Amino acid sequence: MTRTLLYLLFFGLLFSCSQPKAEKPQAYFNSVSGAHPIDSMGLTLIHEHMLVDFIGADSVSTDRYDRDSVIAKVLPYLLEVRRFGVKTILDCTPSFLGKDPELLRLLSEKSGIQLVTNTGFYGAVDGRYLPEYAFSESAEQLAARWIAEFENGIGDSKIQPGFIKISVNVETPLREVDAKLVRAAGLTFQKTGLRIASHTGAWFAAEQEVAILQELGVDPSAFVWVHAQVETDFQNFKKAADLGVWISWDGIGWEVDSYVDRLLFAKKNGFLNQVLISHDAGWYKPGELNGGDFQPFTAIFTDLIPDLDAKAFTKEDWKMLLIDNPKRAFGLSN
Repeated sequence: MTRTLLYLLFFGLLFSCSQPKAEKPQAYFNSVSGAHPIDSMGLTLIHEHMLVDFIGADSVSTDRYDRDSVIAKVLPYLLEVRRFGVKTILDCTPSFLGKDPELLRLLSEKSGIQLVTNTGFYGAVDGRYLPEYAFSESAEQLAARWIAEFENGIGDSKIQPGFIKISVNVETPLREVDAKLVRAAGLTFQKTGLRIASHTGAWFAAEQEVAILQELGVDPSAFVWVHAQVETDFQNFKKAADLGVWISWDGIGWEVDSYVDRLLFAKKNGFLNQVLISHDAGWYKPGELNGGDFQPFTAIFTDLIPDLDAKAFTKEDWKMLLIDNPKRAFGLSN
């Protein structure tokens, strides 16, 4: 029996008992098809992309691609990763970078994978992906927009977000607009319970974001430090974990070796229960021939798991990283 088949059987057994238990669960998550009991989340990839359009906030539009062509490109990759037991994927494409909830709903229906979309704005890259009003409106006004998406759905789709996605430019001090996005995210969390996933990178920027949230009275456990793998000082991972921050190492689609070292460090230092992992892979690229190259969502299963199993990682460790931690990080309650 091959190693891959063994993993398929293992994760299949883990998910066999994860079935919806009630129509209106007390603990739940929002997917593009509605609210689901948190225990039905199953094996989850917390940072992937189906489509991203980098043309800029002033030009982005669903008119730049054909949904049927995107589905034809993306669906085989979703079906492929479903074979490894994946039940849920958080799509981290933000507003004004090609976020398309209706496309995600179609992909979810065809693949059988629960896809989760987001609310929030992306401040990095000098604000190229921010609408003009993001610079003039207050944090309270921006938060009101995001809260409305949670309560009423995103635009005409009526699809509710499952988390907040923001980003900041990596600077000290943070730019005024970036600090405002963090405050808006904190205010939105206080009203909705949606976790804040912030594309950040280095700890010195994430630390500033956490401080802003603390000033609002938001516990650091509401914050997901996205692209934390950029940080080279491993002691800063421990500092973040001590605060309660979720540490997201999410570029495994592109290389594996550095993640082995980070995950061994987390296990040795007792904070594996605050780590999230994913590929940051995909994605369909409007404007490129046939949507461009597409990076699969499989390296965790084909490369990372075998590498770390050879270094004393256990089935319990993988259950924590791929099932338990995502539930704790992104679960909502009534």
